Amino acid sequence: MNFTISELCESDKAKQHNIKNIPTIPIVDNMLDLIVYCLQPVRDYIKKPMIITSGYRNPELNKLVGGKPNSQHLEGKAADFIVKDETVSGIIFKIQTSNLEYDQLINEHNKWIHISFNKGKNRKQVLYIK
Repeated sequence: MNFTISELCESDKAKQHNIKNIPTIPIVDNMLDLIVYCLQPVRDYIKKPMIITSGYRNPELNKLVGGKPNSQHLEGKAADFIVKDETVSGIIFKIQTSNLEYDQLINEHNKWIHISFNKGKNRKQVLYIK
């Protein structure tokens, strides 16, 4: 595995504001599903490291960073990432045209990719935020 729970909880913003971004056991379960069924298969498919820029966010951190009140980050079901030397749209195209499982792929401002996994309820949505 190329991903860890602690990596998905890491947040410079939380550190700056002394916020303890610690998930509950059900959220850890969601994060494990995200890693095992989504992030790792994507990593194996694109054959390049994915740099996680945001994972789990508790309500205080989510509000601080301007996240939506119903963000999947709050449940440990989403991560934002970049891939060095690859375009956001290129990576999204690769994932979208594969057989990989995901709930949402969001091109956020052409700067990073939001990916989520909702076990048994994946919608395979691709969205763009300008």
